[in-house]
Amino acid sequence: MDKKFQTEIEAAAFRRLVSHLQQHPEAQNIDLMILADFCRNCLAKWYMASAVEQGIDMDYERAREVVYGMPYSEWKDKFQKEATPEQLAAYNNKQQAKAG
Repeated sequence: MDKKFQTEIEAAAFRRLVSHLQQHPEAQNIDLMILADFCRNCLAKWYMASAVEQGIDMDYERAREVVYGMPYSEWKDKFQKEATPEQLAAYNNKQQAKAG
């Protein structure tokens, strides 16, 4: 596959993933971390790092806005729920398993 087409396909897949996450705010970040070991914030950090690697000035809050589709503080107020004791336990167990 031509490198240009590969990049275009990867970019389209990224946009689709971001759009999907924006359309499903019920998928809480802690659930994503438990199941997939990444969340919207991780995606924003990867986005920011990629921009910086390309010499583009990008900060974390701007990257979060790209991923969340709005300022993070607004998304948090609208959609983020308090983590349940079960979610926190599952997350902590996963982190301990990774460390051990």
